[in-house]
Amino acid sequence: MNTKAQKKVHHIVLTLFSLLMIYPVIWWIGASLKSNSELSSPGLFPSVPQWSNFTDGWKAIPGHTFTDFYINTFGLELAVMITTLISCTLVAFGFGRLDFPLKKFWFSLLMVTLMLPGQVLIIPQYAMFHQLGWVNTYLPFIVPHLLASGAGGTFFVFLLIQFVRGIPPELDESAKMDGCSWFGIYWRIVMPLTIPAIVTVMIFCFLWNWDDFLGHLLYINSVDKYTVGLALRMINDSQAGQQWGQLLAMSLVSIIPATLVFLFAQKYFVEGIAKSGIKG
Repeated sequence: MNTKAQKKVHHIVLTLFSLLMIYPVIWWIGASLKSNSELSSPGLFPSVPQWSNFTDGWKAIPGHTFTDFYINTFGLELAVMITTLISCTLVAFGFGRLDFPLKKFWFSLLMVTLMLPGQVLIIPQYAMFHQLGWVNTYLPFIVPHLLASGAGGTFFVFLLIQFVRGIPPELDESAKMDGCSWFGIYWRIVMPLTIPAIVTVMIFCFLWNWDDFLGHLLYINSVDKYTVGLALRMINDSQAGQQWGQLLAMSLVSIIPATLVFLFAQKYFVEGIAKSGIKG
Protein backbone atom coordinates (compact mmCIF):
# COMPACT_ATOMS: atom_id res chain seq x y z
CA MET A 1 0.00 0.00 0.00
CA ASN A 2 1.48 3.35 -1.07
CA THR A 3 1.65 6.47 1.06
CA LYS A 4 -1.41 8.13 -0.50
CA ALA A 5 -3.58 5.07 0.11
CA GLN A 6 -2.38 4.86 3.72
CA LYS A 7 -3.37 8.48 4.28
CA LYS A 8 -6.85 7.81 2.89
CA VAL A 9 -7.29 4.82 5.20
CA HIS A 10 -6.12 6.87 8.18
CA HIS A 11 -8.56 9.65 7.32
CA ILE A 12 -11.45 7.20 6.99
CA VAL A 13 -10.65 5.57 10.32
CA LEU A 14 -10.31 8.93 12.07
CA THR A 15 -13.59 10.13 10.55
CA LEU A 16 -15.42 7.04 11.78
CA PHE A 17 -14.00 7.43 15.29
CA SER A 18 -14.89 11.14 15.26
CA LEU A 19 -18.49 10.32 14.35
CA LEU A 20 -18.56 7.74 17.13
CA MET A 21 -17.27 10.25 19.67
CA ILE A 22 -19.66 13.00 18.57
CA TYR A 23 -22.72 10.72 18.47
CA PRO A 24 -23.88 11.62 22.03
CA VAL A 25 -23.84 15.32 21.08
CA ILE A 26 -25.84 14.64 17.91
CA TRP A 27 -28.36 12.65 19.97
CA TRP A 28 -28.50 15.49 22.49
CA ILE A 29 -29.31 18.03 19.77
CA GLY A 30 -32.00 15.79 18.31
CA ALA A 31 -33.50 14.99 21.72
CA SER A 32 -33.76 18.69 22.58
CA LEU A 33 -36.21 19.01 19.66
CA LYS A 34 -38.37 16.03 20.62
CA SER A 35 -41.54 15.74 22.64
CA ASN A 36 -41.68 13.38 25.61
CA SER A 37 -43.47 10.74 23.56
CA GLU A 38 -40.73 10.74 20.90
CA LEU A 39 -37.75 10.48 23.24
CA SER A 40 -37.94 6.69 23.24
CA SER A 41 -38.01 6.50 19.45
CA PRO A 42 -34.86 5.11 17.78
CA GLY A 43 -34.43 8.03 15.38
CA LEU A 44 -31.90 10.75 16.11
CA PHE A 45 -34.17 13.59 15.06
CA PRO A 46 -37.92 14.08 15.50
CA SER A 47 -40.44 13.94 12.70
CA VAL A 48 -41.69 17.41 13.72
CA PRO A 49 -39.06 19.52 15.58
CA GLN A 50 -40.40 21.05 18.79
CA TRP A 51 -38.70 24.44 18.68
CA SER A 52 -40.98 25.49 21.51
CA ASN A 53 -38.74 23.45 23.85
CA PHE A 54 -36.26 26.33 23.74
CA THR A 55 -38.77 29.15 24.22
CA ASP A 56 -40.82 27.32 26.87
CA GLY A 57 -37.69 26.07 28.63
CA TRP A 58 -36.33 29.63 28.78
CA LYS A 59 -39.41 30.59 30.85
CA ALA A 60 -39.91 27.26 32.63
CA ILE A 61 -39.11 28.56 36.14
CA PRO A 62 -41.98 30.67 37.53
CA GLY A 63 -41.07 34.31 38.11
CA HIS A 64 -37.75 34.06 36.30
CA THR A 65 -36.27 33.47 32.88
CA PHE A 66 -32.88 32.12 31.96
CA THR A 67 -31.86 35.68 31.17
CA ASP A 68 -31.74 36.32 34.93
CA PHE A 69 -29.58 33.25 35.53
CA TYR A 70 -27.18 34.12 32.71
CA ILE A 71 -26.77 37.63 34.13
CA ASN A 72 -25.99 36.12 37.55
CA THR A 73 -23.51 33.66 36.09
CA PHE A 74 -21.67 36.14 33.89
CA GLY A 75 -21.52 38.65 36.75
CA LEU A 76 -19.98 36.03 39.02
CA GLU A 77 -17.58 34.93 36.28
CA LEU A 78 -16.45 38.51 35.69
CA ALA A 79 -15.80 39.12 39.39
CA VAL A 80 -13.90 35.85 39.76
CA MET A 81 -11.79 36.44 36.66
CA ILE A 82 -10.83 39.99 37.68
CA THR A 83 -9.86 38.98 41.21
CA THR A 84 -7.95 35.97 39.88
CA LEU A 85 -6.02 38.13 37.42
CA ILE A 86 -5.02 40.65 40.09
CA SER A 87 -4.06 38.22 42.84
CA CYS A 88 -2.36 35.49 40.82
CA THR A 89 -0.21 37.85 38.77
CA LEU A 90 0.93 39.71 41.90
CA VAL A 91 1.78 36.49 43.75
CA ALA A 92 3.58 35.07 40.71
CA PHE A 93 5.56 38.29 40.33
CA GLY A 94 6.55 38.16 44.00
CA PHE A 95 7.81 34.58 43.79
CA GLY A 96 9.40 35.02 40.38
CA ARG A 97 11.16 38.36 40.88
CA LEU A 98 11.44 39.39 44.53
CA ASP A 99 13.71 38.10 47.31
CA PHE A 100 12.14 37.87 50.76
CA PRO A 101 12.69 35.77 53.92
CA LEU A 102 11.66 32.10 53.72
CA LYS A 103 10.86 32.42 50.03
CA LYS A 104 11.57 28.75 49.30
CA PHE A 105 9.53 27.65 52.31
CA TRP A 106 6.47 29.64 51.21
CA PHE A 107 6.80 28.39 47.65
CA SER A 108 6.98 24.79 48.90
CA LEU A 109 3.89 25.42 50.99
CA LEU A 110 2.15 26.76 47.90
CA MET A 111 3.02 23.59 45.99
CA VAL A 112 1.69 21.43 48.84
CA THR A 113 -1.70 23.11 48.54
CA LEU A 114 -1.65 22.24 44.83
CA MET A 115 -1.55 18.55 45.74
CA LEU A 116 -4.32 18.83 48.34
CA PRO A 117 -7.63 17.32 47.08
CA GLY A 118 -10.43 19.87 46.95
CA GLN A 119 -12.87 17.43 48.56
CA VAL A 120 -10.86 17.59 51.79
CA LEU A 121 -11.57 21.32 52.10
CA ILE A 122 -15.33 21.30 51.48
CA ILE A 123 -16.51 20.86 55.09
CA PRO A 124 -14.03 23.24 56.84
CA GLN A 125 -14.54 25.88 54.17
CA TYR A 126 -18.31 25.68 54.44
CA ALA A 127 -18.12 25.92 58.26
CA MET A 128 -15.87 28.99 58.01
CA PHE A 129 -18.01 30.75 55.40
CA HIS A 130 -21.16 29.95 57.38
CA GLN A 131 -19.67 31.54 60.50
CA LEU A 132 -18.73 34.62 58.46
CA GLY A 133 -22.31 34.87 57.16
CA TRP A 134 -21.26 34.43 53.55
CA VAL A 135 -23.64 31.59 52.67
CA ASN A 136 -26.16 32.62 50.02
CA THR A 137 -23.77 35.26 48.69
CA TYR A 138 -21.09 35.20 46.01
CA LEU A 139 -18.32 35.99 48.51
CA PRO A 140 -17.24 32.31 48.95
CA PHE A 141 -16.26 32.36 45.27
CA ILE A 142 -14.83 35.87 44.97
CA VAL A 143 -12.78 36.26 48.19
CA PRO A 144 -10.69 33.05 47.78
CA HIS A 145 -9.77 34.14 44.26
CA LEU A 146 -8.82 37.56 45.61
CA LEU A 147 -6.29 35.70 47.77
CA ALA A 148 -4.92 33.65 44.83
CA SER A 149 -6.81 30.63 46.06
CA GLY A 150 -10.16 29.21 44.99
CA ALA A 151 -10.69 26.85 42.06
CA GLY A 152 -7.31 26.45 40.34
CA GLY A 153 -5.71 29.46 42.05
CA THR A 154 -2.52 27.65 43.02
CA PHE A 155 -2.16 26.16 39.54
CA PHE A 156 -2.59 29.60 37.99
CA VAL A 157 0.14 31.02 40.23
CA PHE A 158 2.48 28.15 39.35
CA LEU A 159 1.82 28.63 35.62
CA LEU A 160 2.47 32.36 35.80
CA ILE A 161 5.65 31.93 37.85
CA GLN A 162 7.23 29.94 35.02
CA PHE A 163 6.59 32.81 32.64
CA VAL A 164 7.89 35.43 35.05
CA ARG A 165 11.09 33.46 35.63
CA GLY A 166 11.64 33.24 31.88
CA ILE A 167 11.71 37.02 31.46
CA PRO A 168 15.34 38.25 31.36
CA PRO A 169 16.26 39.97 34.65
CA GLU A 170 18.26 42.54 32.68
CA LEU A 171 14.95 44.20 31.87
CA ASP A 172 14.41 44.81 35.59
CA GLU A 173 17.83 46.40 35.94
CA SER A 174 17.21 48.70 32.99
CA ALA A 175 13.85 49.72 34.42
CA LYS A 176 15.37 50.44 37.85
CA MET A 177 17.99 52.67 36.23
CA ASP A 178 15.16 54.65 34.67
CA GLY A 179 13.57 55.10 38.12
CA CYS A 180 10.90 52.41 37.82
CA SER A 181 9.57 50.92 41.05
CA TRP A 182 8.87 47.21 41.62
CA PHE A 183 5.19 47.83 40.91
CA GLY A 184 6.16 49.68 37.76
CA ILE A 185 8.25 46.70 36.66
CA TYR A 186 5.28 44.42 37.36
CA TRP A 187 2.82 46.62 35.48
CA ARG A 188 4.93 47.89 32.58
CA ILE A 189 7.24 44.93 31.88
CA VAL A 190 6.09 41.66 33.39
CA MET A 191 2.35 41.95 32.71
CA PRO A 192 2.68 42.72 28.96
CA LEU A 193 5.23 39.92 28.47
CA THR A 194 3.04 37.31 30.20
CA ILE A 195 -0.06 37.92 28.07
CA PRO A 196 -0.15 34.32 26.69
CA ALA A 197 -0.11 32.89 30.22
CA ILE A 198 -2.65 35.44 31.45
CA VAL A 199 -5.04 34.57 28.62
CA THR A 200 -4.63 30.88 29.44
CA VAL A 201 -5.39 31.56 33.11
CA MET A 202 -8.52 33.51 32.17
CA ILE A 203 -9.73 30.70 29.91
CA PHE A 204 -9.24 28.02 32.55
CA CYS A 205 -10.78 30.27 35.21
CA PHE A 206 -13.88 30.83 33.09
CA LEU A 207 -14.36 27.18 32.19
CA TRP A 208 -13.74 25.78 35.69
CA ASN A 209 -16.04 28.26 37.41
CA TRP A 210 -18.74 27.91 34.78
CA ASP A 211 -18.85 24.18 35.55
CA ASP A 212 -18.59 24.55 39.35
CA PHE A 213 -22.03 23.10 40.05
CA LEU A 214 -21.13 21.71 43.49
CA GLY A 215 -19.79 25.02 44.78
CA HIS A 216 -22.86 26.90 43.56
CA LEU A 217 -25.13 24.26 45.06
CA LEU A 218 -23.43 24.54 48.47
CA TYR A 219 -23.39 28.31 48.87
CA ILE A 220 -26.30 29.71 46.84
CA ASN A 221 -29.81 29.20 48.23
CA SER A 222 -31.98 31.99 46.79
CA VAL A 223 -33.48 31.52 43.34
CA ASP A 224 -32.77 35.16 42.45
CA LYS A 225 -29.03 34.41 42.89
CA TYR A 226 -29.05 31.09 41.00
CA THR A 227 -26.54 30.42 38.27
CA VAL A 228 -27.33 28.56 35.05
CA GLY A 229 -26.35 25.16 36.47
CA LEU A 230 -28.65 25.54 39.46
CA ALA A 231 -31.47 26.72 37.21
CA LEU A 232 -31.17 23.52 35.18
CA ARG A 233 -31.48 21.49 38.37
CA MET A 234 -34.55 23.51 39.30
CA ILE A 235 -36.19 22.71 35.95
CA ASN A 236 -35.58 19.04 36.69
CA ASP A 237 -37.18 19.34 40.13
CA SER A 238 -39.91 21.89 39.59
CA GLN A 239 -42.26 20.06 37.26
CA ALA A 240 -44.39 17.07 38.18
CA GLY A 241 -44.69 16.06 34.53
CA GLN A 242 -41.07 16.46 33.50
CA GLN A 243 -40.62 18.07 30.10
CA TRP A 244 -37.38 16.41 29.10
CA GLY A 245 -37.17 18.25 25.80
CA GLN A 246 -37.10 21.61 27.62
CA LEU A 247 -34.44 20.40 30.05
CA LEU A 248 -32.26 19.09 27.21
CA ALA A 249 -32.78 22.28 25.22
CA MET A 250 -31.70 24.51 28.12
CA SER A 251 -28.74 22.29 28.95
CA LEU A 252 -27.67 22.54 25.30
CA VAL A 253 -27.91 26.34 25.44
CA SER A 254 -25.97 26.38 28.72
CA ILE A 255 -22.82 24.96 27.14
CA ILE A 256 -22.69 27.53 24.33
CA PRO A 257 -20.62 30.17 26.22
CA ALA A 258 -17.98 27.65 27.34
CA THR A 259 -17.89 26.11 23.86
CA LEU A 260 -17.39 29.48 22.19
CA VAL A 261 -14.62 30.39 24.62
CA PHE A 262 -12.85 27.12 23.85
CA LEU A 263 -13.27 27.40 20.07
CA PHE A 264 -12.04 30.99 19.80
CA ALA A 265 -9.23 30.71 22.35
CA GLN A 266 -8.03 27.11 22.07
CA LYS A 267 -4.71 28.16 20.51
CA TYR A 268 -3.80 29.87 23.77
CA PHE A 269 -4.11 26.62 25.72
CA VAL A 270 -1.02 25.10 24.10
CA GLU A 271 0.82 28.40 23.74
CA GLY A 272 0.21 29.46 27.32
CA ILE A 273 1.31 26.18 28.87
CA ALA A 274 4.18 25.20 26.57
CA LYS A 275 5.75 28.60 26.10
CA SER A 276 8.09 29.83 28.83
CA GLY A 277 9.92 33.10 28.56
CA ILE A 278 9.78 35.55 25.68
CA LYS A 279 10.64 35.42 22.02
CA GLY A 280 14.10 36.45 21.15
